[in-house]
Amino acid sequence: MKKLIILSIFSSLLSAQTLDELYEKASKLESQNRYKEAMEIYKEIALKQKENSRIYYDENKEIAQEVANNTLDKIEDKETRSTIEQILASSFDLYPYEENYLLPFSYDNKKKSDRKSTEVKFQISVKKPILTNFFKMNETINFGYTQTSWWQLYDDSSPFRETNYRPEIFVEVPYGKRDETSLKGFKFGLLHESNGLAGADSRSWNRIYLTSYFQMGNLFLAPRVWYKLPESEAEDDNPDIQKYLGYGDITLLFPYKDQTFKLLLRNNLRTNGDNKGFTQFDWTFPFFGSKTTFGYVQLSNGYGDSLIDYNKEINRFSFGISLSR
Repeated sequence: MKKLIILSIFSSLLSAQTLDELYEKASKLESQNRYKEAMEIYKEIALKQKENSRIYYDENKEIAQEVANNTLDKIEDKETRSTIEQILASSFDLYPYEENYLLPFSYDNKKKSDRKSTEVKFQISVKKPILTNFFKMNETINFGYTQTSWWQLYDDSSPFRETNYRPEIFVEVPYGKRDETSLKGFKFGLLHESNGLAGADSRSWNRIYLTSYFQMGNLFLAPRVWYKLPESEAEDDNPDIQKYLGYGDITLLFPYKDQTFKLLLRNNLRTNGDNKGFTQFDWTFPFFGSKTTFGYVQLSNGYGDSLIDYNKEINRFSFGISLSR
């Protein structure tokens, strides 16, 4: 087993070195406007990363089998032994979903009496594929979980001001073929969002939503519409939330070389002084040459930054690092 671990580490180092060389080669071709050749190398990188994930899983599984066979007491039942090997290999296939980031500095210049203007904001977001191609449309049925927290680290007692929890079930369906249409796919799901607080500070709502994905060169657009599931008057924590958050939003994403620029726009489409909106701009860029950690700048303004602030205006500047994008 020790030999297997050493070989695994060695192969991982060689693989990382190879990928870095391929990235460098592709970037050089791209800077020379040789985009077709660069794209071929990027495809090779994607295939190698996929193969590395499979190799990691196979090696991890092999190590788990060796531990089960040589270290643990013998289990006669084949299915029970397989379950133990799965536990040892930690094979549960979780993937990044929305951005995972830590913003140690997040400043809102709209003063509020219940908090300090400077705090820490961070987000954890993962998804778990459940079924693939069940309806024969190459679709994937997923469970997603996103948690966004606002932490008053610079206050004396350093309380967590609020955490928003967003579990959801969603289906992703690809559409069309390359160069045939700008519409690339759909996503629809059921989303719950709440802040876990009690009493007057409790906020929650449930939505069904539909997102469409479009590509125009390097620009990707994702318009989304939603419908708030009705609740009884006694159970609805925020009956007027759509007065501030409206019925949908649109996300624009523009990757450029090793940076990404993302813009989220939301508006309630009302007039006569009742117009409310929200804008968020995110910029990620290489963090001291790392391929897996990125510098992150976030600018946001408007209503709905968090559930507790759905009806309060914020004007926030944040920066830190992102672990996915």
